[in-house]
Amino acid sequence: MRSTITVGLDGSPESLAAADWAAREAVLRDLPLRLVNASQWQAPAYAAASGFDVPPLPREQRHSSAWRLLDNARAGIAVGHPDLRVETEDIDGLPVPALLRAAHDAELLVLGSRGLGKVAGFLVGSVSLAVLAGSERPVVLVRSARPERQAPSDADLAGTRPDATDRRDVVLGLDLGQPHDRLLDFAFDAASRRAVPLRVVHGWTLPPYSYGGDLMPELDDATAGQVRRELDTVLRPWREKFPDVEVSTQTTVGGAGPHLVDASHDAALVVVGRRIRRSVVGAHIGPVTQALLHHAAAPVAVVPHD
Repeated sequence: MRSTITVGLDGSPESLAAADWAAREAVLRDLPLRLVNASQWQAPAYAAASGFDVPPLPREQRHSSAWRLLDNARAGIAVGHPDLRVETEDIDGLPVPALLRAAHDAELLVLGSRGLGKVAGFLVGSVSLAVLAGSERPVVLVRSARPERQAPSDADLAGTRPDATDRRDVVLGLDLGQPHDRLLDFAFDAASRRAVPLRVVHGWTLPPYSYGGDLMPELDDATAGQVRRELDTVLRPWREKFPDVEVSTQTTVGGAGPHLVDASHDAALVVVGRRIRRSVVGAHIGPVTQALLHHAAAPVAVVPHD
């Protein structure tokens, strides 16, 4: 199968917002868009928690509902992106394994996530978390579209109306202990395709002798300088590979999670990495990614790497 931008639909407004984001990403990457729905019955979470016995819908009704959802989503996307090739598929199987199979041949998989307000962040369901933890392809999580921002049309993305193009940065959360090429390439490529700056955020820990920097500030300054030099060394070949991308760096003391959440309010996309772990124990999602998944205002791309 040709590589695609694949989006999982479940009928929620959030999944439709994800489909809209995925359509614009497909235009940027000159790839077809694939809309998928897993129609095998799975009892709603509230029913399982309360002990209710919810009977499954008849198979024919499930498939009919799935195709109606897919056809309506494709028709809506065609209004804004008439030249985009859109494929649809009703996949047999439960949502998590079905979406993981769908992601296998995709450039990236896009999922929706329900917003809970500015303070509470947004809800990441068990399906999204399981797919994020199990996918070996990049996954983008999208909350409902921001009402104050109008999505750019194909004309905007083609550059015929540059004044209307969204110029928000792409933000990369980078761990210097794991500066994987796959993560860096994804972030630089995303910024280059959007013709926007890339902001790189790295969090580092004070040495134990500093006690907050009060006792030996000159050593802490030296450590900060060393961190900045290491970051510049890691980024140098990527700046050369993507000379059109304007890069800024932000090094912060402590965890990068809160700083990335703050940066997400003015970002087009936040990119973080996830180390692939094939053990069956644990969620396989680190604390920085967890913070972003629940509180970021922008779409979050999670890029797995070895």
